[in-house]
Amino acid sequence: MKPWKAITAIALTLVISGCASNINPSSYSVGSVGQVNRTISATVISVRTVDISGTSAVGGTTGAGLGAVAGSSVGGGTRANIAGAIGGAVLGAMAGAAIESSATKQTGIEYVVQTSNGNLMTIVQGSEPEPFAVGTKVLVLYGSPSRLIADPR
Repeated sequence: MKPWKAITAIALTLVISGCASNINPSSYSVGSVGQVNRTISATVISVRTVDISGTSAVGGTTGAGLGAVAGSSVGGGTRANIAGAIGGAVLGAMAGAAIESSATKQTGIEYVVQTSNGNLMTIVQGSEPEPFAVGTKVLVLYGSPSRLIADPR
C-alpha cells in the first residue's frame, strides 16, 4: 500500500471512530445538567441484546472527498483526472461509509418495562453497567435520552 493511501485510511478511521455516540446510561451531556425530568417507577419484564448502528453521513462524505482528491491525481490529462476524481469519490464514499458503519456499531440492551398502572414502555440503552434482570424494580427517567436506573427504594 502506498504511504498516502495508508495515511488516508488511518485519518478516515480516526475521524469516523470519534463519531460513535455515547449510549452509556451513566453519562449525561452538559445540556442535561440542571434539567428536571419526569421519573416513574417500573418493573423490567423483558431484556434482550440489540445492535445499535450509529452511522451518519460523515464517513461517506469524508471518504468521497478524500477519494476524489486521490483519484484526481490518477491519469495524465484533464479528462483522466476528472474521471479519476469521480471514480475516487464513489469508491471513497463506499469505503468511508463501510468504515464508519463498522467503527460506530455498538451493542445495547432493549428493555421492556411495565409501570405501576400497567403501561408498557421500551427503552434501548448501552450495555454498561451490568444489564438489569427481569423482575428488577427500576426508575424510568424521561428526557433526551430517556434511561433506566435502579430503583433505590
